[in-house]
Amino acid sequence: MADAGSRSVVGLAGAPGSGKSTLAARLADAVGAKPDGTPRAVVVPMDGFHLAQAELERLGRASRKGAIDTFDGHGFVALLARLRAAEEDVTYAPSFDRTLEEPIAGAIPVPRAIPLVIVEGNYLLADAPPWDAIRPMLDLAWYVEVPETVRLERLVARHVAHGRSAEDARAFALGSDQANADLIATTRHRADAVVGLG
Repeated sequence: MADAGSRSVVGLAGAPGSGKSTLAARLADAVGAKPDGTPRAVVVPMDGFHLAQAELERLGRASRKGAIDTFDGHGFVALLARLRAAEEDVTYAPSFDRTLEEPIAGAIPVPRAIPLVIVEGNYLLADAPPWDAIRPMLDLAWYVEVPETVRLERLVARHVAHGRSAEDARAFALGSDQANADLIATTRHRADAVVGLG
């Protein structure tokens, strides 16, 4: 795909803590750069479409951050359509700052010349609107999974690293995060392949 003349989009879906971000970065590194040094792949995370913390609090959803209704699904679908079309000199995508726990607009430049876009996120294979528009825009979709014990360990460690107590981190991982993981697991069959890590 990275050697093709046109833009291709690969999607990596999976539960929180499954290793999507790590795998996406490794794939982009493995694809490498063109002879002129231009990257042949860029990673665009769905996490850039988290609703702002203030908006989550206004909506009463802050305690469920990471649930499917705490993202701007329509915005992500619109960006994905722009990335597929590759009609702009540069298309800018948002990132997510885990230290701030906020999305950062316009943080990831995707020049038209980059042939491969790797998108990663929890709900890429969901079949409810507007998320159901994503799967048809992916040239290839992988579902990333690890043993549950490994996934939970990673998730708790991530929450602790970003300020939660060990007790709160485990409660969130087994509560809201687990509910999200259960929903995401129902979309596994829509992937082209399942990639096991860990």
